[in-house]
Amino acid sequence: MIKKSKIITFFLIVAIIFGTVIFTMKPVLDKINLGLDLQGGFEVLYQVKPADGKSKVTDDVMKETVATLDQRINALGVNEPIITIESGHRIRVQLAGVTDQNEARKILSTQAVLSFRDANDKLMMDGSDLVPGSAKAVTNDKNQAIVTLELKSKDKFANVTKTIAAKAPDNQLVIWLDWKEGLKYKTERVKENPAFLSAPNVDRELDTKKVEISGSFTMESAKELANLLNSGALPVKLTEVYSTSVGAQFGQDALAETILAGIIGVAAIFIFMMAVYRLPGIIASITLVAYTYIVLLVLGLLNATLTLPGIAGLILGIGMAVDANVITYERIKEELKVGKSTKTAFDTGGKESFRAIFDGNISTLIVAGVLFYFGTSSIKGFATVLIISILVSFLTAVWGSRALMGLLVSSNALNNKPGLFSVRRKDIHDLHEGKQTFDLKTHFDRYDFVKHHRAFLTTFAVIVVAGIVILSVFKMNLGIDFASGTRAEVSSTSALTEQQISKDLKEINMPSDDITFQNNNKTAVISYKGALTQDEVAKFKTHFTKAYGEEPNISTVTPTVGQELAKDGLWALAIASLLIVVYIAFRFELSMGVATILSLLFDAFMIFIFFSIFRLEVDLTFIAAVLTVIGYSINDTIVTADRIRDVSYKMGRFKKPEDIAFAVNHGLRQTFIRSINTILTVLFTVIALIIFGNESILNFSIALLVGLVSSVFSSIFMAMQLWYVFKKRELKKKGVIQTQKKKKRSRTDQPVV
Repeated sequence: MIKKSKIITFFLIVAIIFGTVIFTMKPVLDKINLGLDLQGGFEVLYQVKPADGKSKVTDDVMKETVATLDQRINALGVNEPIITIESGHRIRVQLAGVTDQNEARKILSTQAVLSFRDANDKLMMDGSDLVPGSAKAVTNDKNQAIVTLELKSKDKFANVTKTIAAKAPDNQLVIWLDWKEGLKYKTERVKENPAFLSAPNVDRELDTKKVEISGSFTMESAKELANLLNSGALPVKLTEVYSTSVGAQFGQDALAETILAGIIGVAAIFIFMMAVYRLPGIIASITLVAYTYIVLLVLGLLNATLTLPGIAGLILGIGMAVDANVITYERIKEELKVGKSTKTAFDTGGKESFRAIFDGNISTLIVAGVLFYFGTSSIKGFATVLIISILVSFLTAVWGSRALMGLLVSSNALNNKPGLFSVRRKDIHDLHEGKQTFDLKTHFDRYDFVKHHRAFLTTFAVIVVAGIVILSVFKMNLGIDFASGTRAEVSSTSALTEQQISKDLKEINMPSDDITFQNNNKTAVISYKGALTQDEVAKFKTHFTKAYGEEPNISTVTPTVGQELAKDGLWALAIASLLIVVYIAFRFELSMGVATILSLLFDAFMIFIFFSIFRLEVDLTFIAAVLTVIGYSINDTIVTADRIRDVSYKMGRFKKPEDIAFAVNHGLRQTFIRSINTILTVLFTVIALIIFGNESILNFSIALLVGLVSSVFSSIFMAMQLWYVFKKRELKKKGVIQTQKKKKRSRTDQPVV
């Protein structure tokens, strides 16, 4: 009898899910902060050094510096700046939505040490004599912009002015901002030095607390100086070691393109799931909608910043989330085929698939955690989204989809309707036959995967040797993230030419021999081996913004930071690999862990070879892609390993190599389809990102594609073959030990004559 209440509850829950998404999605999205690569802005990493070159930079000094920078950023009117202290006496500043990046850089890095000196450069007063927050930009009676200050001690100023007045004709009170040793007021070009503010003549003692700084100020520059003085002098010197900036228009275009790619990729997953799994596929699509909404909701509640790689991580996460559904539905189909009822098949399939889903997600979570620990800025954003995605997929794909499916199953409406689960009646055995799931026939039963294991492993070995040769000859095309230097992207609404860009660079006296084009020649990529100075960056931005109407994107990395990023990337790869070996060894056995990680490292190696051959640029997102492939492609191996473990339990202890071969062949044959399907769902999203996504994450997406395709072959023809070899040797070793024990025992048991 059909229980209509269960069906009504099902449709009511579905209506609530879609209603919630439709009516609350906009406010949820509004709470999510967009990173600077999506709304424009810049990020800069400063090396903090003592201002006098002698003092020690302490934790208190770092905190004081951050507080001063925060005050200056508030003066810029930037919402929600991100300022973090990093190891090695470094401070990272991220400012999204900044309209004038040149001004922001200048205000941040200026020490703002005000000093009052005589004409012979002797210090008379400094910024510590000012009343905090007293600086104001006003106009005088001649309608000229000036800065007014208030001093703490009227008497001290009176003494200073009295001393200066007595030095006539050298009776100037010279006012400097960030005066440096070697600057002399009595030089011809002193007024061209940006440190010089003004030098009023003092002809009498001034009994006042009020001071006016006049000069060739505009009202904007006067306000800028007042803001700097009010925010306080930096107690240290800030040296820029890394920076990246993104124009607002570029950010908007990147967001639109990536969202379009995501919609297309997710739509492809929906169509695929419904075509292959029918009713369960529809339920998977519903839970994927809930999954996407919950991930965005969590990001909003955490006040997280969503970056371009973060959106790519969200799209990739959707492909990963559906894997749990694929694994579960394939197990349910197997249970139906051995003759079990719909309810029993649903319960057993869900229970049996949980182990593989759990192990696969934990492995990916390990890699995401390593990425978060070692990553910086946008890569941390990618790792954050990946971690949230994995945790939420447990909620939706495991619990949510089973809850919805359970309602329909318990309603009895699905009884004796295997077609709804994409199972043909002719493939269903009678329950009384006593068939087990590992007894089921597959389309791959005629293939002996283990028979040619030597040929498979030899092929992989040849590829590795050839890859080493390729890497030694071609090497990697390191981007500025690792090789250091400056990379600038100039965009235009029309096609650009090398002659045109070279002419522009010549005008600003910043020529480059490395000019390439992207986006149908509408984007010129200009590279410099050395890091540009702040003044050069400002000059570059000003010229090209005026020439083409869009602010260029500029990234600068010093050699020190480039080396550190490379080192961190290798550490991340090594630690993630070690943790996966430990986890797989714990969940399965050490030999499986070693075989698994060797195949995963091969997948990573294939990405390196591909990028080397095709001269694709290696940047920060490349490392994220490599680690993501390692974390995700392990899913195929785990699904197969889980099935081999089931077969092994039913067979008992392996007694001969043929037993091991049978288990491996059986596991591969029965999981081949689900391995292909789980990879396909992720490939849909990756291919969509490559075709429709933004140019800046193209190499990231290509790396994922290469690694995922490689993982299909390595998990089947390498990982399991290696495990077979390891187990075979282990069996032989045990056999030798047992034989030796028997011989020893037989000699002991002989009678003494």
